[in-house]
Order: sequence, then C-alpha cells, then structure tokens
Amino acid sequence: MTEQLLRIGELASRAEVSIRTVDYYTNLGLLASAERTAGNYRLYEPVDAECIGLIKRPESQGISLDEIATAFAAEAGEVATSLGCLDDDLKTLQAAVDIAPTALQGLLA
Repeated sequence: MTEQLLRIGELASRAEVSIRTVDYYTNLGLLASAERTAGNYRLYEPVDAECIGLIKRPESQGISLDEIATAFAAEAGEVATSLGCLDDDLKTLQAAVDIAPTALQGLLA
C-alpha cells in the first residue's frame, strides 16, 4: 500500500503547486497526511492532488483559505461533495461571463 502513497514533493508536483503550498494546506487542515515514513516524510493519498485542484479553484475566485478551511471543518464528511458543487457553480458563473456582452463582462467577473 505504501507504494501508492505520495511523498509531499510528489504530491506537489502532481498538483502543480509548491511543497510549501501542500504544507500550508496541511497546517490549515485542508489536507491530511495518510501516514509518515520511517524517515518522517509525510505520505498522501493520490486523490489529494485532485483535492488541491478543488481548493485552488475557489481560492482563485477570491475565497480565502480560512473560509475554505472553515467550510471543511463544518462539513468534514462531505468536503469533496461540497467542493464539487462549488466548482460546478463557479464554472456556471464563468460560462455566464464568457457569453455576456463585453460591456457586462467586467461587472460579472
């Protein structure tokens, strides 16, 4: 099973973020390491790369990491579902911006 888990650098590479970002997300409680190696390296599930992507999307839309972390704490069992719904909503809003007349795009963005 250990061969399926990712070290922090491998996770960061897959998620296209820095190791520092993975560490910061872990400290905020947005990610949890699965276990540690004998050398004290944190190991993560491969699905955590997708979770980072789901965290980055609302963050890029101006939602603070503290707000995202609060949402995670409130809905611990349904974090992926909540983020998936939020991601769908953001895609819908982006589609509305894309098809809006030029004069309205700035307001919608």
